[in-house]
Amino acid sequence: MFSQTVEYALRAVCFLAGQAPEARTTDQIATATRVPKAYLSKVLQGLSRGGIVHSQRGLGGGITLVKTPDQLTVLEVVNAVDPICRIQECPLGLAAHGVRLCPLHKRMDNALAQVEASFRESTLAEILAEPSESIPLCDFPMPHNEAEVCADPC
Repeated sequence: MFSQTVEYALRAVCFLAGQAPEARTTDQIATATRVPKAYLSKVLQGLSRGGIVHSQRGLGGGITLVKTPDQLTVLEVVNAVDPICRIQECPLGLAAHGVRLCPLHKRMDNALAQVEASFRESTLAEILAEPSESIPLCDFPMPHNEAEVCADPC
């Protein structure tokens, strides 16, 4: 249901949220999240255009979140890279349906609305704070020592 771009964007911002307010390099993010660096660079560009991350070049630079983890929702991240497209009119282009969706497409749009609402209500801080028996790709927050950056996930 969600694109690889959305998955990678969410991994990256969750990692950055766990590091906040420290900046991290693209290499560090790629290693920690198991996202190919070239793909991650494109994802980070989309997140930057969408106002989710800030990139600073040079000594002491790196990638940081624009908002704090408690202010940033999953929906904002998703919409920055691959927005949820609600069904506004008949996807088949049937003139008889127009903007009156058939029962199938109405249910599909309702499901998208529920996902949208759930993502709107979920912040990155909540995701990081949620207790779970599942082991993430890397422990959050990550060590601040560069030599300890998650070389052996799980």
